[in-house]
Amino acid sequence: MHNIDMDSVEMTLDVMKYALNRITMISPELGKPKKEEELKALVGETVTAKGIGGEKAFQLFKDVLIKATVPIDHPRHLAFVPASPTRAAIMFDLVTSASSIHGAYWMEGAGGIYCENEAMKWLVSLTGMPRGAFGVFTSGGTAANLSAMVTAREEWRKDENNQGEKGLIITSIGAHSSIKSMAKVIDADVLLVETEDQMKGQYLEEKIKSLTPHQRKRLFAVVATGGTTNAGIIDDLDGIANICQREKLWFHIDAAYGGGALAADSVKHLFKGVERCDSITIDPHKWLFSPYDCGAIIYKNPQLAKNAHAQEGSYLDIFKDEGAHGFNPSEYQIQLTRRVRGLPLWFSLAMHGTDKYKWAVEQGIKLAKLAGKLIEEDPNVELVREPSLSCVLYRRKGWTPDDYRNWTYKNHRDGFALVTPTKWRQGDSFETVSRFCFINPDTTEADIKAILDSMA
Repeated sequence: MHNIDMDSVEMTLDVMKYALNRITMISPELGKPKKEEELKALVGETVTAKGIGGEKAFQLFKDVLIKATVPIDHPRHLAFVPASPTRAAIMFDLVTSASSIHGAYWMEGAGGIYCENEAMKWLVSLTGMPRGAFGVFTSGGTAANLSAMVTAREEWRKDENNQGEKGLIITSIGAHSSIKSMAKVIDADVLLVETEDQMKGQYLEEKIKSLTPHQRKRLFAVVATGGTTNAGIIDDLDGIANICQREKLWFHIDAAYGGGALAADSVKHLFKGVERCDSITIDPHKWLFSPYDCGAIIYKNPQLAKNAHAQEGSYLDIFKDEGAHGFNPSEYQIQLTRRVRGLPLWFSLAMHGTDKYKWAVEQGIKLAKLAGKLIEEDPNVELVREPSLSCVLYRRKGWTPDDYRNWTYKNHRDGFALVTPTKWRQGDSFETVSRFCFINPDTTEADIKAILDSMA
């Protein structure tokens, strides 16, 4: 299987040609999904006893399968939280895979892990956390949040009075869905502060006061959000930090999306209190221009994470020998086997410099403000709330949920844009509205105008 022959060389050249073409493409085709039976009819059986050959398989991928996907870096893909990896990061993602580095332990992956750690130092510097704070790259925000909460729970359970108790976490209804999913994994309960807008310190205080004595005993962590996925809202981090400090609760910030804005001088003041957290999640594959999958978890005291996550096994002892001393990423998060997923970020930072990153993040914020201005000038639409970070919520006057849905599907079918509706809480009810999330600095004013015009 590993023998090098002329077919393999040709295949390698074809793949590299495709990769170079795709990397240089600013506006790729906006693909759309097909039903499984449609794809089956188009490509037939691909995994067979004898194989169908690399040329045919690659041709099917290029001609059929890639067209049934939505490129996350399309300049008019403004739904969910899109992404826009730099060309440097994409190229080095190829290098990362080709280099076959196991990134769990320093003994095997010292050179790659060193590069990751250089990128991590920059991330930590953005947070302003105290000396000694450090982190590790994960597969994404869910794994990062889970790693942080395992660490928090294990620290809480050092008190023998808490052993055997089911933990309790407080967050807001604006928090990311992964917080609830993560809590299920660690068998913890989640209580929600009833606001989709900013979770203020006073709201958290009221929620804590409402707990029964047993609930208060079970409470071990608070999860604030540094840029909600739905609207880009940053919680009252400083006020929450005060309460967590007083109540001796683990203070975690989920800034998977919004954490990239820490690089932007224009909004950094909105994150006051971030430096006081016990842990923070930031996803470079969202707003720091890395390819999937690249999340990060940073701890104020990494030793607590190591206490919670370090794995024991006779076959692992060699990694902890004197001759292998160094940073072992597997000891600070839930995954043992891991690729050095921070390498593409490191290369891109090394190539472009951090000033270029600051500029690119500021572009997303400027695009959101520009969209807000265009919406205010358009008689057919209106803002639901002022743009926050790079998110803009707006409504098309007179539209029903079906109108939004049909508009989304039509634009997607036409290969024009992907902008999806969301729901915004107004009192006790939810309104269907439209939403922009700007990440890609290649998105233009003309793109925004064309999307708004399509609502006329």
